[in-house]
Amino acid sequence: MDNVPSNKVDPPAIEVVEACGEWFVRVVEDGKATTTSFELEAFALTFAEGQRMRLGLEKIARI
Repeated sequence: MDNVPSNKVDPPAIEVVEACGEWFVRVVEDGKATTTSFELEAFALTFAEGQRMRLGLEKIARI
């Protein structure tokens, strides 16, 4: 197998996950991921929904 670097870019996505009582929203855009944390689930879901609409995505992944 060749050791050629992959030019694969992650597709746009929104992911919501709860860990240790905190909520995290991961936004993948232009191949880069950013994560924002929230204390309340409602705030995380509202933020995620706004990002979903902004990026024109059909769904949010809850992990």
